[in-house]
Amino acid sequence: MAGLSTHVLDLATGRPAAGLQVALESWSDGGWEVLGTAATDPDGRVRELLPGGRSLDTALYRLTFAAGDYFRARGVESFHPEVAVVFQVRDPLVHHHVPLLLAPWGYTTYRGT
Repeated sequence: MAGLSTHVLDLATGRPAAGLQVALESWSDGGWEVLGTAATDPDGRVRELLPGGRSLDTALYRLTFAAGDYFRARGVESFHPEVAVVFQVRDPLVHHHVPLLLAPWGYTTYRGT
C-alpha cells in the first residue's frame, strides 16, 4: 500500500519514542508546505502522515521530528532541537517508511520497508 510512515526508537532507553511530534512537508515553489502533523503512538509509530487518504507525489519531502521537545519532556538534556530528514520520492506507487533511531546526542535514519 502506497503512503508514508515512520517509526522512532529512543536508543537511550531502548524503547519506542511515544508522543514525539512529527511534521511532514513538501517542497513547492521555493519553500516548504506543511502537509500534516502527528505524534508517535505508544509503539513510536506514525502509520500514516498524509491526511485524508492523500497520496505521495513524485517530489521532495521533509520529515521534522521535535527531538528537543521530546527529550525536554523527559528531563533529558539533548543536542538536536529537531531532526529534519529530507528525502525524494521517485515512485509514488510504493510505500515509503522512514525510521529514526534517536538518542540525546545523535540520530540515524534510513529508507525502511
